[in-house]
Amino acid sequence: MKKIYYLSTCSTCNRIIKDLGLDDSFEYQDIKTNKITEAQLEQMAKMSGTYESLFSRRAMKYKELDLGSKDLSETDIKKLILEEYTFLKRPVIIIDSEIFVGNAKTTIEKIKIKLNSL
Repeated sequence: MKKIYYLSTCSTCNRIIKDLGLDDSFEYQDIKTNKITEAQLEQMAKMSGTYESLFSRRAMKYKELDLGSKDLSETDIKKLILEEYTFLKRPVIIIDSEIFVGNAKTTIEKIKIKLNSL
């Protein structure tokens, strides 16, 4: 499976897709117009190890809801991501049995290595 969860309006997501040269062999899911399902989120969490690893603390709603002052459980984080797409760290790229979450340079380098091994 080759899939990318992203925001089409996110310049960072679009730059990463372009820089990686991701083609139409990937299934693209714009999480704003095609919300992630509970089953999809559960699969991502199983692959990444935790819901927290998928959770974006950079989302504007994180500050608005003062979530930094709260002790969030895995259940809380799962619920937040399902309720508000901006809480999903992006992009999330799945290649075969590997998941890559976020836009850190080290993550992008790991994706490049994986793509070159295909």
